[in-house]
Amino acid sequence: MLHLQSESQSRWLKQVQGNLPEILIDHAHCEYKAAATAMNLIGAYVDCEELTREMTVIVQEELEHFHRVLDLLKRRNIRFRRLRPGDYGKRLNALVRSDEPNRAVDRLLTAGLIEARSCERFKLLREHIDDRELADFYGSLFESEARHHTTYVRLARLFQDSELVRQRLEELSAAESEIIAGGHPLARMHS
Repeated sequence: MLHLQSESQSRWLKQVQGNLPEILIDHAHCEYKAAATAMNLIGAYVDCEELTREMTVIVQEELEHFHRVLDLLKRRNIRFRRLRPGDYGKRLNALVRSDEPNRAVDRLLTAGLIEARSCERFKLLREHIDDRELADFYGSLFESEARHHTTYVRLARLFQDSELVRQRLEELSAAESEIIAGGHPLARMHS
């Protein structure tokens, strides 16, 4: 279960259709950021062996995805470059509380929600893009993104009682839905 409280709107699919190269470039950036997030969590919670082991798996998978997107860009003659980021991640991460263990729980849950939204968007791309190579590519990523989401939620329970984690996940998911509903004028994976 992805713990999302909303579905992406058709507005996003229209953004994708008109800006597919930019979406692909942004996707590469998202995979890199996902690996960096997992690395940061290892550094912050190095004393939690279960978390560090799970994060190393996620880092490896996210970097593999990053390379797969870079390869896809190269085959399509799309230059990987910097993009002005959307504000989705920044707005979601602004909800992270500063006191521990709340900070650990929120960092893990926001990472999990980002993975869940990516998973949902990959499913939409698989179903709505006419380009067979891209549809198959996004279908191939769906399962690992869903697994990352559930891993982050499970790890949050190492830091706090399951019921408190469930309540906080509902709160953050509601906020995530508001952020995603607002959209962003830039065509991004999470706009």
